[in-house]
Amino acid sequence: MILFQYPSPLRITRGVTSALPADATTQLRKKVFGTAALLPALSLFIIAVCSSLSASATETQERGSYEGAIETVYPDWFKTSFLELEEDVAEAREAGKRLMLVFHQDGCPYCNAFVERNLAQKDIEQKVRENFDAIEINLWGDLEVTNIEGGQYTEKTFAEQLKVQFTPTVLFYNEEGEFALRINGYYPPEKFRHALDFVIGKHDKSESFNEYLSRQQAPATESIDNDLSSRPYITGNGDKLASAAKEDKPIILLFEQADCSNCQQLDNKVLKLEQTNELLSAFNVIRLNMWGKQIVSGVSGEQMTERELAKSLGVSYAPTLIFYASDGEKKTEVIRSESWFKRFHTQSMMDYVASDAWQQESNFQRYISARAEAIREKGHDVNIFD
Repeated sequence: MILFQYPSPLRITRGVTSALPADATTQLRKKVFGTAALLPALSLFIIAVCSSLSASATETQERGSYEGAIETVYPDWFKTSFLELEEDVAEAREAGKRLMLVFHQDGCPYCNAFVERNLAQKDIEQKVRENFDAIEINLWGDLEVTNIEGGQYTEKTFAEQLKVQFTPTVLFYNEEGEFALRINGYYPPEKFRHALDFVIGKHDKSESFNEYLSRQQAPATESIDNDLSSRPYITGNGDKLASAAKEDKPIILLFEQADCSNCQQLDNKVLKLEQTNELLSAFNVIRLNMWGKQIVSGVSGEQMTERELAKSLGVSYAPTLIFYASDGEKKTEVIRSESWFKRFHTQSMMDYVASDAWQQESNFQRYISARAEAIREKGHDVNIFD
């Protein structure tokens, strides 16, 4: 039984809808009321049931609500596949296309945004349909998957093998069955267009996505907004990284860039919140310019520019948050946010690392579902798309 996935009143999976159990009330009524001698006992039974329901209703009222889950119907032009990926790559190649896998889960609002905000736009839909065979994979599904190397998995164990931590996660394969690009989380339409153009143009054969983007979207100015450096949760800029790495405290590397509306939105709608600041107090937060020329020491102590550090870490999205554990000099990277996330998911990543929960639960999606349930049990509402 899957205990930790987005709760939803109705499950929609590959066109099959779960049915509710049949109502046996009529049969029960006939059996009970058919014997007059049972009426006194029945009265006591009804009183007991009503008392139980009343207590149950009180408990339900005290529990926080769950909001933000959105069911998604995937386009009918997605390929129906037996999930034998080597064959899928070959079929795409024969059609002059590449393979695109989309990992999703029920109720995921970011998956819904991917379909209804991205794929619903005519130019994006046209690019995907003309250049890719798109296949959807349920993060918690039980359908059999054969990977490129011939390994046998279920959808769920295949996602675990690939360490899929967010939905949607989009994997692009080249003609040889190798990864051309991986997107961990939701990219807004404009950024997703860049990703499509990178893969369609086969730039993966000659450069990284980060290098490609440096030509496509590098800001006109290299300096980032200094006003944001005074934010109370910022420990310091790149010059503080070396000393922060020596402390027994987890680290967040916050990569930003100039003229970054998404950076400003993250600050205004997530990082400025009192609850977020309480979580951030457990971290050393180091702010870095992903295109900067300032010499900094990496987490491991190596000297390089901020831009070189961003490149070495594969940072291609602003803002990106990389979370490191407080495990001595090792400083293990636990998780990163390199796509568009709102308050609940961002705060959950902070809690995941600061509480050391990652050491007991390696699957972030299971952790985030359990965290939502724990918050609701305390009477607080949860909105996963807030």
